[in-house]
Amino acid sequence: MLDVAVEISVVVAVAWIVVPDSVGHDVTAVIASLGRRTRRRRSTAVTGGRNKVPLSDTGRRTGMVDDVDDVDEAILHALQQDARNTSSGDIAERTGTSGSTVRKRIQRLESDGVVKGYSAEVDYARSGYPLRMLLFCTASIPERGDLIPDVLGIDGVVAVQELVTGEQNLLVTVVGESDSDITPVAQALLEMGLTVADEVLVRSHETTPFGRFDGERD
Repeated sequence: MLDVAVEISVVVAVAWIVVPDSVGHDVTAVIASLGRRTRRRRSTAVTGGRNKVPLSDTGRRTGMVDDVDDVDEAILHALQQDARNTSSGDIAERTGTSGSTVRKRIQRLESDGVVKGYSAEVDYARSGYPLRMLLFCTASIPERGDLIPDVLGIDGVVAVQELVTGEQNLLVTVVGESDSDITPVAQALLEMGLTVADEVLVRSHETTPFGRFDGERD
């Protein structure tokens, strides 16, 4: 166990998620039948069809932590690989530091919001929910950030991403047992004033640690 004051959840391997073609057609038809609502507003945040990424006075993207160094990145890479079974001593050996230094740095990364938390990577197909769908939505730019907590509160939604380019600016990931689980989600999104512009069935979902955090690759 990682000997720092955090709770680490079990990481579950992700397997292939195979969705029958007939299910995809059914879901697409259902969402299309709900209709499309269009709520477009002009925004000064859009220039040339692309949203600007906010920058600070120094030219850095806002929200970035200035003092993340190579040791911090190596710690992040180790935690992304296997936070549950990697101790601070293991990370210290990789980084040439001490266990206490690693623990202090992890605590700082957590307090700075670089490490947002620790959670299980669940194989939804093996747990009885083989359908994973991406819903590309359009929301009013001034409201899209405020809508995210409400979207996350919809039963079946497991992730929401705010997009900064293109007309579709919210990407909602939904998990369900069948297409009948997706329909209420799409309806709830429409009732919030979002336009469901496109939907994509996911066959597989794999993740990997960010390569630039791994100093050993240099």
